Amino acid sequence: MPSTLYATRPSPAPSADRHDTAQIWMLVIGAGAVRAAGFSFPFLSYRLAGLGFSTEGISGVLALFGVGWLAGQVLWGRLADALGRRTALVGAMLMASVALPMLATVSSPFAVGAAAVVSGAAYDAPRPIVSAVVADEVHDEATRARFTGWRHFAINVGAAVTGAVGGMLADSTGLPFLFWINGAVCAIFALVVLRFMKADGPHPRTPAASHSSARSVLHDGRLWFLWLVSLLALTPVAGLFSIMPLLMERNGMPASAYGWTQVASAATVLLLSIPLNGWLARKTGSSSMVGLLATSSLVLGAGIGSAGMASSTLQYAAAVPGEIIAFVAATAILDRIAPPHARGLYAGIWGSTLACSVICAPALAGWSLTHGGPGLVGLTTFACGVLGAVTCFPLALLLRQDKAVRPLPQPTH
Repeated sequence: MPSTLYATRPSPAPSADRHDTAQIWMLVIGAGAVRAAGFSFPFLSYRLAGLGFSTEGISGVLALFGVGWLAGQVLWGRLADALGRRTALVGAMLMASVALPMLATVSSPFAVGAAAVVSGAAYDAPRPIVSAVVADEVHDEATRARFTGWRHFAINVGAAVTGAVGGMLADSTGLPFLFWINGAVCAIFALVVLRFMKADGPHPRTPAASHSSARSVLHDGRLWFLWLVSLLALTPVAGLFSIMPLLMERNGMPASAYGWTQVASAATVLLLSIPLNGWLARKTGSSSMVGLLATSSLVLGAGIGSAGMASSTLQYAAAVPGEIIAFVAATAILDRIAPPHARGLYAGIWGSTLACSVICAPALAGWSLTHGGPGLVGLTTFACGVLGAVTCFPLALLLRQDKAVRPLPQPTH
């Protein structure tokens, strides 16, 4: 575990200034808009089915998309530290504007696989970069937790738009058009960031800082246990985009029916966000959040796992739980342990958990469907949630031990 982690952490400040707050809100809204147009991944299964891919082929391409997503999270997080937040975000969105429409034009298995990897690398690129900006500009933990909650709120507003609009347009304009919209919105966000986000420079300013970043990542057991817990908890969330469409397609349901399950997922989070944001912000200052993360893991596993027994659109929609607690709790823990000069890298590594879950969920679903059917899909999904909750125990022990040895500095009044 890094010996200088808390020595390099600045004392908490009251909040971000007005200019920085406006910049954060711009990034939150922009990320929500990109998510609203993020049709490429949720509807990729239907695009591949239309090209004649088998269940195993669809699972394989979705896994390749996840491989790109995984690499992209770490890459963009590291570049956010090395080149600056604005440069990394603009570059990522320009790459997305080119890569995502590729999925609408290519058709051969090799080309589709290559396009999936590149598109995956760019698809969720704003996540670690915006996380690093929030950690840079907002030093108060409760305020930071509120921003995290509203970021998740904006992303789920976007998810509701993705499901409703995508489901309607898929039957009228065709799936390729959705992928072109995705790329266009990413290009617009790149221009907005270039115009309105303040310029910044590299964050690790010395070779010693870069070496310290690598050393802290390799030896920080808290980060890796948080990573494992998050992977297990978020695999059911990824199932919303991979397991559920496979199950619904198996039952002969169209893309529009799947779109409404996306609306149900977003609506659940939206209804919970307003009352939960204030409560979670208060808990951030007085709790390790690990208990909440464990509870959320169980809820997510049980909710998505129940889709294995569903047979109608309403039943699939009812299987979707809200995941806001998992994201806010994990982000609060991450912000607490990340050294200032490596916030982008830490955020990128943690962000890769959703990418890894995108790899694991379709592979798990494909294997379960082949060997046991929908019932086995539900059982293995629920098992992921249970294992995530169990893994919270060693994470809590590490955080408690570290706090006893090196307590966080107290706020100055």
